[in-house]
Amino acid sequence: MTHTVLAETTASVSELKKNPMGTVAAGEGFPVAILNRNEPAFYCVPAKAFEAMLDRLEDLELNAIADARAGEKVVRVALDDL
Repeated sequence: MTHTVLAETTASVSELKKNPMGTVAAGEGFPVAILNRNEPAFYCVPAKAFEAMLDRLEDLELNAIADARAGEKVVRVALDDL
């Protein structure tokens, strides 16, 4: 059976156990696909990349909210009224 690997760098579970930080470093800041019996088991994602993914997801959610509200009536407010 074939599997899609969504990372340029791969490592086995055994390699990850032997040298976890070396495995992360091998990805050079990008996710590393961890293989179990030549099948992707999970992705090892560096903290900075994970944080960037979460920021991007949050931006997409906020954009979806803004797009949904784009057709709503506009309420004008003067700063002095606040």
